[in-house]
Amino acid sequence: MITESDIEHISELADIGISKGEVPEFTHQFNAILEYLSIIESVEGEGAPATGAANLFREDEPRPCLPQEAALANAGSTENGFIKAPRVM
Repeated sequence: MITESDIEHISELADIGISKGEVPEFTHQFNAILEYLSIIESVEGEGAPATGAANLFREDEPRPCLPQEAALANAGSTENGFIKAPRVM
């Protein structure tokens, strides 16, 4: 069970501003969520139909890559056959 002090501690850790007036409401909501999750955990999952895993993606097929000139055609700036980006530091 979540207490009001737990809610205050969580709000400090998450750096979200929860006022003192909102703490009881959040405490009630957290406890309702935890109660619902305990109901879900008690459900047996064996009666569910088995679903086989299927690969929905295409198979990789090797093909020739772009020539360097075509790859650099839309680059804003290039240098020695590479894309030149601004310095970060």
